[in-house]
Amino acid sequence: MSRAELLDHLVRTRIAGDVATSRENNLDHYRSLANRDPYHLFGLTFDEGWTYRDVLELMAKSAGVVADPAHREGADTIDPERTLAAVEEMGDVIAGVLATGGPRILVATGHPTGLLTVHLALARLARECGAHLLTPAEDWSYVGSGFGRRRKIRYLDDVAMLDDRGAFVHTHDPAPMEAMLAELGEDRPDLVIADHGWAGAAGEAGILTVGFADSNDPALFVGEAEGKIAVTVPLDDNVLPRHYAPLTRHLVERVTSAL
Repeated sequence: MSRAELLDHLVRTRIAGDVATSRENNLDHYRSLANRDPYHLFGLTFDEGWTYRDVLELMAKSAGVVADPAHREGADTIDPERTLAAVEEMGDVIAGVLATGGPRILVATGHPTGLLTVHLALARLARECGAHLLTPAEDWSYVGSGFGRRRKIRYLDDVAMLDDRGAFVHTHDPAPMEAMLAELGEDRPDLVIADHGWAGAAGEAGILTVGFADSNDPALFVGEAEGKIAVTVPLDDNVLPRHYAPLTRHLVERVTSAL
């Protein structure tokens, strides 16, 4: 696809443009982050105050949501130009790490029904470029808040996810990544490619981290603003997996062309 065609594709499939995430949901999550609700912090801590208005202003700048605080209900947006620019920036970061020769990389997703396809492609690319894909804490399990039963880390083609009785599940929880990093100890990864709490926990630990985030998940954008996340790509994180294919190809091509 040309750049114009790719931007059009992002809007048509609602990866960006007028997204499915409602304005009410976005604003509710911005308030929750401002109130330091752990579920919405993704394992990150922040140095600045980050009030509700601060978060809204940042999300308007970084993701392209409607900046007007009086817009409180209905539709909201993600700027496709911002999505594409961040994808290209992410590709440059990944390429820079791969160019070092045999880097250690962790890949994880909390959105297996949507973004898994993107992470699988990036893991495959990293292996082809000589990276060592790390798989620490496989089968580590815990009982977290909100679901009341034991879940565990499981890998699919070197991409970490959270398993619940044989099903890969959505999660915001930073605890699995924290367990993975604890097992690795001093042998820290050179790069983490992730989303949700997987990315937040890695960024909080001071590891070079790139991630994807929806317009209702402001934590990684705030983490990027404070220098804990290298790049955050704004996009709807749960459209049909096949819709991500053109964006994934563009990201892979950006990495390979930079090597």
